[in-house]
Amino acid sequence: MASKAPDGKIGGTGRFSQDEKRRDSDHVSFLKHKGFRWAWIALALCVTAAAGYLLIDQQPRPNGGSWYGYTLGTIGFGLIIWLSLLGVRKRRINPGAWSLKAWTSAHVYLGLSLVVIGTLHTGFQIGWNVHTLAYVLMLLVIATGIYGVVVYATLPQSLSANRKEMTRKQMLDALTAIERQLESAAQPLGRAEADLVIEALGQDVFAGGLIARLTARYPGCATARALAGMGGGGEARERVAGLLEKRSEQLAQIRGALRIRAMLEIWLYIHVPLTIALIAALTAHVISVFFYW
Repeated sequence: MASKAPDGKIGGTGRFSQDEKRRDSDHVSFLKHKGFRWAWIALALCVTAAAGYLLIDQQPRPNGGSWYGYTLGTIGFGLIIWLSLLGVRKRRINPGAWSLKAWTSAHVYLGLSLVVIGTLHTGFQIGWNVHTLAYVLMLLVIATGIYGVVVYATLPQSLSANRKEMTRKQMLDALTAIERQLESAAQPLGRAEADLVIEALGQDVFAGGLIARLTARYPGCATARALAGMGGGGEARERVAGLLEKRSEQLAQIRGALRIRAMLEIWLYIHVPLTIALIAALTAHVISVFFYW
């Protein structure tokens, strides 16, 4: 009995394999794109903003309502809108100076520069209002973005080590080969033990919720239950038990890959909604500023 991929294809690769190949080539290099070009641009932007904040005489004190505060606010607003377009950019093929790698590098470093620009825009005036809400949401978006960069820079190596130089298709093929042996080896077993093996063979490799994937713990695993229920004695039982152990090990490898993949993607389920909330709060912030101008 072969294992089914989520898309219903036997040992299907699809988007999973494409994502893995893309990460293998891009997951770190975008940080070093063109000799850290965007890191230097972001640093220059931060230094210029800080110098202006310190040298320009803002009366009665630095704040978001001064002309310099409006300037920083406009720059920050423009950057946030542009940075939020990365998801749109990913759906287009555009090599060259604005390749996806260049865009992602700019997204990371210009996003970090917002910590300085946004903070200076506030003039360090924090309160319980929509302006501070937009500022806090911006910091949360940046924090989740930093987490995303860290996991993309570290977890792909763990994913490669877990696979032991096997592709996802090879892992599924190895599992299928074990299952075929199990089907044959379980023929001499009694009804109760045979039912346990059948249940294990019918187990969906990709079943399990988000918590199971993130922790790689599957308490309802039919293979583990079959292995525990296999009584001792007899050549057939020993052979089936050995094959169940191999299936369990192969499942652990596949689930390890699923866990790392979930950790690579889970942050997007926080980062993207926070970005949408930030744009909403930012819009309210801008409208209120012009309303009370």
